[in-house]
Amino acid sequence: MSEFIVAELNRSAETISKIDPAQIRAAADMIKESLSNGGQVIYMGNGGSAADAQHIAAEFSGRYMLERPALAGVCLSNICPVTAIGNDYSYDLVFKRQIEGICRKGDVVVGLSTSGNSKNVVLAMERARELGAKLITFTGDGGVMKDMADVAVVIPSKETPRIQEAYLCANHIICGIVEREMFGQ
Repeated sequence: MSEFIVAELNRSAETISKIDPAQIRAAADMIKESLSNGGQVIYMGNGGSAADAQHIAAEFSGRYMLERPALAGVCLSNICPVTAIGNDYSYDLVFKRQIEGICRKGDVVVGLSTSGNSKNVVLAMERARELGAKLITFTGDGGVMKDMADVAVVIPSKETPRIQEAYLCANHIICGIVEREMFGQ
């Protein structure tokens, strides 16, 4: 069993180590600029990516490592609006409808999708672009979302667990950069 555990840890570490640091830096810069100018960073995803979206949005609205003022981190993957919109319209529209209600020019919209093809995320990002938002995607090495983004953080894997582990790590780094650069060490 120990060999299995070590192998899994090594596979995760190997995937994380292959993320392009320039992609992380570019995403952090975009988020920092929006938040510094009164914008918000809006996250969305499905399944495990929904949980990751909630987690990272909370790092901004709460805190990551530093005591500092709250930042406008928002997550669209909350159950009430998702089920209401899914019931009244379509699951394909659960994020797009929310984007239409809250997204403003200068905001950053972040889509998380291991496949890079989640239709509801794609439709919301298309609408966010029309509204003047900047787009960041976190995906595996496939899918259409990476080509839609102003900044695409591409995780070089096709394995869902490795992709999620890696984009959570990348997002934590982004939170740390934003906090340090906006509020000092």
